[in-house]
Amino acid sequence: MNKKTSMLFTIAAVAVMGATLFGSTYTNTQISGQALDINKMDVEVLEKIHQMGGLQLVMPQAFAETDCGVLESSGRTVHDFQLTGESHEMPLLNGETYNAMTFSGQVPGPTLRVTQGDVVKMTLTIPSTEMVGHGNDMHASQITAGAFESVNPGESTTYCYIAESAGIFKYHCSGVKLAAMDQHVLSGMYGIAIVDPANGYKKLMVEKTSGSGELDRKFYDADALEFQLQYNQLYLTDGNYDMGKMMSHQNTATVVNGMQFGYVPNMAHNLLVMGDPEKKISAVLQARDGLDLEETQGQLLFVENDQHVRIFIENQGNEPVFFHIVGEILDRITQGNRVQSAATETWLLGGSQGMIVDLVFDEPGVYAAVNHDYAAIYSGAVTVFVAGDPFNLNPIVEGLGMDAVPSYAYVLGNPSDAVPPMGQNSIAHPALNIHGMYTDEVISDLKADGAIPLWEVVPELAGPIIEVMTDLGRI
Repeated sequence: MNKKTSMLFTIAAVAVMGATLFGSTYTNTQISGQALDINKMDVEVLEKIHQMGGLQLVMPQAFAETDCGVLESSGRTVHDFQLTGESHEMPLLNGETYNAMTFSGQVPGPTLRVTQGDVVKMTLTIPSTEMVGHGNDMHASQITAGAFESVNPGESTTYCYIAESAGIFKYHCSGVKLAAMDQHVLSGMYGIAIVDPANGYKKLMVEKTSGSGELDRKFYDADALEFQLQYNQLYLTDGNYDMGKMMSHQNTATVVNGMQFGYVPNMAHNLLVMGDPEKKISAVLQARDGLDLEETQGQLLFVENDQHVRIFIENQGNEPVFFHIVGEILDRITQGNRVQSAATETWLLGGSQGMIVDLVFDEPGVYAAVNHDYAAIYSGAVTVFVAGDPFNLNPIVEGLGMDAVPSYAYVLGNPSDAVPPMGQNSIAHPALNIHGMYTDEVISDLKADGAIPLWEVVPELAGPIIEVMTDLGRI
């Protein structure tokens, strides 16, 4: 190119040229202020750009577009995410209740799962019976905070965005034109959006050693059995939110998926493992072992040995989360769509921060996932994973006329609130049981979808189980 005729083209000029030659639909709000120096680009590079369809492949079309009509007709996959903002009483560990604020009658709110590049059409409706307004700030959106303004009782609002970045992202009751955002969020109005990478998740590499000490890298398929864990705190006085306690960081309880000690053994596990429903497996942690607690009784998380497990984790609260699994190594930590660590013992999450943990449980056993802050552990942040058949229950399973199982999930299911919607590279859970901070309407919907109400099923199975265990000489 003749230097005398060379010139600097701004991205704006190139975009205008692209609109003419290649049919681009960029607007001025979507154009960066950077510059391209043509002196530094040869003819071959420019020709390659031309053959590839111009700069549309460099700058994603409609990146800054948020108009729902435009996005819905863009050819992208559209997810219609409908939420309601509702106040309900929710149960506490001591048998009392607290005044919760919820998205769609549950704490946390429903999990949204999309693929990178999809369009999210979020609609928030506030029933006319609600006393206050609510909003919804979706951290995955990257749009103006004006879209998150408070919605008044009896009204609804909708906004749209492109889920451009992969990862796990918080959503919560927003603070624009809304007083006491802390009260709404810390009373239950939070949830997550999982944005799967456009090209799917990567295989998991785990380093092993041979007897001679040589390294051996084992690769696991990207498909994984998935769980979700959301950490938060409650700050309560007489069942109501106490801002003074929040300001002084004096929490009443630490919750995982809205519940204290929600993932610990119950009386059915006592029977299977100890041979006596009244003999607790853990005298310290087992706080939810009564069938009368129904959907809030303790449940365990079941996985197979040598299985790729993926955990989506979000810190929804005020306090740090030092995530650790007792007896295990976190094989891979991913934040956003970037690997941050491999083979680490503990990973720190600040407030409003998420991560994806990939790991494999090699040996049969019981593994407690904790916030490695002792105050958090003792106030509720314990989640128990059971890998394989550590209690040798398969003889009982076979005595009931079933085949031996690689995990107890095939018999009892995994708790519904700890399992995200299926997405890219998801392994389906054998069964789900109904577990969570739900209204009756949500429970009814879960039953209709096939989730198991264990508090109804276990009493029917107790007799046959006791008979088999007696024949085996276990009781």
